[in-house]
Amino acid sequence: MTHTLPSLSRERLTAVLGAMQDVHVLVVGDMMLDRYLLGEADRISPEAPVPVVRIEREEDVPGGAANVAANVVALGGQAAVVGIVGDDPAAQVLVDTLRALEISTSGVLAVPGRPTTTKTRLVARGQQVVRIDREVTNPIPPEVRERLTAAAREAIAWADVLLLEDYDKGVFDAVLARTLVEAALAEGIPVVVDPKHRHFFAYHGVTVFKPNRRELEAALGAPLSGDDPDLIAARERLDVDNLLLTLGADGMALVGADGTVLRTPSIAREVFDVSGAGDTVTAWVGAALAAEATVAEAAWVANLAAAVEVGKRGTATVAVDEVVGLVD
Repeated sequence: MTHTLPSLSRERLTAVLGAMQDVHVLVVGDMMLDRYLLGEADRISPEAPVPVVRIEREEDVPGGAANVAANVVALGGQAAVVGIVGDDPAAQVLVDTLRALEISTSGVLAVPGRPTTTKTRLVARGQQVVRIDREVTNPIPPEVRERLTAAAREAIAWADVLLLEDYDKGVFDAVLARTLVEAALAEGIPVVVDPKHRHFFAYHGVTVFKPNRRELEAALGAPLSGDDPDLIAARERLDVDNLLLTLGADGMALVGADGTVLRTPSIAREVFDVSGAGDTVTAWVGAALAAEATVAEAAWVANLAAAVEVGKRGTATVAVDEVVGLVD
């Protein structure tokens, strides 16, 4: 039976947001550097029918798993990230950016001969003209995976929640996924997964499994009607405690083990850019669970945070006062 996700009282919201300031969040997964080249375009090239963009400034921000960690810090928590970078200048930029945010990078490993995943967006007059991706998605070498696994297992002892960010860039395989899930659950901490298709069914037993609709349909090999029976069957097939399905403009659906489907209320906001909205949801759900909120409460505050994030340009973070501003 479908219900609307219950809202939090002002008192309870204040308590949850306050507790989120003290959490330790471990993020493991595919790290990226999001690079923005910003400028103006006022003529067409004589060489080809494309705009000539005069670059006025450049911005580098953490992307992927690194952006999730940045979101945790923005809401007031402490974050550590475990993942890989290449042996190129982009790696140093990314690591320096994370350290400036006081995010622990002791679990970030450099892989010789492999580029740091970098997404370069050319933006003219506020409009994205083109995106250039530099990446290698083949699996990381076994010796690197062993070191990565050891670093993650060590950090789990520090963490209040484990977030697994799988973007199909080579960090995860089924063995690593199961190893980390089992290690975290053995420590009694919740696990939140943002999956991609290669290892979609390797995360059984996790606390929250958070795909978007397109990803879930691709993994199941069939379109979703969006009706309750479809969503309940999907959660059962995935064998996870809670399925949190992001539905774009339609918000999110939370499917619990008891068969209840809770849908987020619509929040009327201007959508400027959806880049990084999923990362924001993962960070806020994870931090709220680490603060001992219920899954429904975590989904509710994450829905508010996502509404703020899509109103910003590019890969962005969300602060607590911005979420509070939505309910004032």
